[in-house]
Amino acid sequence: MSTLETWVVELNDVFWTYLLIPLVAVVGVWFTLRSKGVQIRLIPEMFRVFKDKPQSGVSPFGAFTISAAARIGTGNIAGVATAITMGGPGAVFWMWMMALVGGASAFVESVLAQLYKVRDTEPGTYRGGPAYYMQKALGMRWLGVVFAVLITLTFGFVLTAVQSNTITVAAKGSFGSDASWFNPVLGLVLAVLLALAVFFGVKRLTAVTKVIIPVMAALYLLVGLVIVLLNLGNVPGMLGDIIGGAFGFREVAGGAVGTAILQGVRRGMFSNEAGMGSAPNAAAAAETTHPVKQGLVQTLGVYFDTLVICTMTAFVILSANPTLGERGGADVTQSAFTGALGDWAGHLLTLVIFMVAFSSMIGNYYYGESNIQFITRSKSVMSSYRAVVVACAVLGAIGSVPLVWSLADVTMGAMVLVNLIAIVPLGAVAFRLLDDYLAQRRQGLDPVFRKDQVPGLRGEVECWGAPDEDTTPQPREPVVSH
Repeated sequence: MSTLETWVVELNDVFWTYLLIPLVAVVGVWFTLRSKGVQIRLIPEMFRVFKDKPQSGVSPFGAFTISAAARIGTGNIAGVATAITMGGPGAVFWMWMMALVGGASAFVESVLAQLYKVRDTEPGTYRGGPAYYMQKALGMRWLGVVFAVLITLTFGFVLTAVQSNTITVAAKGSFGSDASWFNPVLGLVLAVLLALAVFFGVKRLTAVTKVIIPVMAALYLLVGLVIVLLNLGNVPGMLGDIIGGAFGFREVAGGAVGTAILQGVRRGMFSNEAGMGSAPNAAAAAETTHPVKQGLVQTLGVYFDTLVICTMTAFVILSANPTLGERGGADVTQSAFTGALGDWAGHLLTLVIFMVAFSSMIGNYYYGESNIQFITRSKSVMSSYRAVVVACAVLGAIGSVPLVWSLADVTMGAMVLVNLIAIVPLGAVAFRLLDDYLAQRRQGLDPVFRKDQVPGLRGEVECWGAPDEDTTPQPREPVVSH
């Protein structure tokens, strides 16, 4: 390991162990207690919201399937593998805990994003996210700028490199190539494809990915389920390893429990993005009649991502008995697929990884673009941003797995810290909206929100006015457009 890698890994361990993990846990528990377990007691309501049928645009269920397809990426495939190889099977348990506790944080941030959304340049469209509720609700534009910079660094640059790195690792495993030219050439190919999307707005490219991604996601789920069913008899033992790894006396004595918690929380947050501040950027643009509805959908998305997809990936990996302690990524999951079903399954996973990771690269770019627009409308700044994003695709392909993932941990951790600082004082606002939502539900109504229903809301609420003000939310599918 190089000096840079060693320094970044050590910085991560200190930052996450002594600051971020305790803070994430405390905030999640506080929101859970304050909301009386909204992320658990309203699970039936989350499914009821899916029945909403808007006049136009994407329904809540449609938005859920789109977001679910987008979530199935490196976090579920490579992130889970990294967590298990570094933290042991016990890391999976702490990923579950991250989802259950973090669901409350995901609810709060998505409700706030909906409440403080603003009109976009095109009629009937909206944008929003943490930077916007930091400015409008807290009156701290400077903090919003800090967050906008961090999410641009994290998603636009570092996570673009992570996606590129994951594609490269999977491709090398599939083709069995050790040639020195393989990584740089593949990185250049990815950079060209990404440049077509971000510089020239090739609609056909993004349109194709929108069609293929749900198919690839469904295919990954199906093949993974087949492997789990083939190893159904081993599932009780896997569950025992997961629980034992999380609480076993041998693990405690060896210090492995701390590593399991560290890796489980990191990779869990990277996968489901609960409390991270990224999902609210898309949540703000979704169609809904009440901000709480989007919070409920977002929470269910966290559960689906971690408790279903990540668990299935973990079972596939554990069925192959990977060598623990040797940090790996997508190649570990790929080896498990190949070992269970043959070489064809490994090649299929490579295709799935390429499609979902490249689609995520486009989505990552969009997060950065929308937050740069919060800071400035300068065309030269945007052009420079696009150039760096494309360069990161090449750098990620030639970078090492530990360095790329560790850099992601650093920037992601800083982003989470700033977002939590904002949503803690604003949590009370989200819970006032929750009370309004539940009051309407007790009356047998389908909740509809107007800002005058909850007087004294903190900060400036630009949208959600009375019907005659023509400020009601308009349908918009959260897509990448340039």
